[in-house]
Amino acid sequence: MNKVNPKVLLNSKWTKVEINNKEKHFIITKVVFDENQRVVECVIEAAMTNNEYAINWRDLKDSTQWLMGWQ
Repeated sequence: MNKVNPKVLLNSKWTKVEINNKEKHFIITKVVFDENQRVVECVIEAAMTNNEYAINWRDLKDSTQWLMGWQ
């Protein structure tokens, strides 16, 4: 299980364990917080294709799907 702090998500780098469409490396490009400092939106961008995806930031905690950093 990856330890993920929502306050430092922006610009963090991630590696997808299961590669789809030649997209392996990602970077968090947008994090939106509500008035209670809870994440309401998180956007991740593929480094190679620049495709953007809205994701649930808690999915990044699953080390069977995501690895911290670019590996």
